[in-house]
Amino acid sequence: MDIQQLLQSFAERVSTSASVRSVYGDPVVVGDRTVIPVAQVGYAFGGGGGGKAESPNGGGGGGGKVFARPSGALEVTPQGTRFIDFVDRPRMGAALALGFLLGAAVVALTGTRRIEVVKSPE
Repeated sequence: MDIQQLLQSFAERVSTSASVRSVYGDPVVVGDRTVIPVAQVGYAFGGGGGGKAESPNGGGGGGGKVFARPSGALEVTPQGTRFIDFVDRPRMGAALALGFLLGAAVVALTGTRRIEVVKSPE
């Protein structure tokens, strides 16, 4: 098996393991409303090889990473379709700003006090 076939086989096996369906499952239909799960799925692969010119069998290696994380959902109704984001960005930004302000207030209130050390004459 050459490297092209090996990578193709590996990619096919990995692509079936990380999908929206494996993160969430199938779309859900309730009445006239359909909720379709949405996920971010990513792949990263790398490999290399080498060896000495006089050696018929060189060395090599490779690896990969697959990730899938929930992102949101599509809600389909007779009135229209909307995306429901699982991350509330304005709320997260407000929480971050509040944390920064509280931290700055604590530093300002406690202050940095310098203590002088006076050496006694010998």
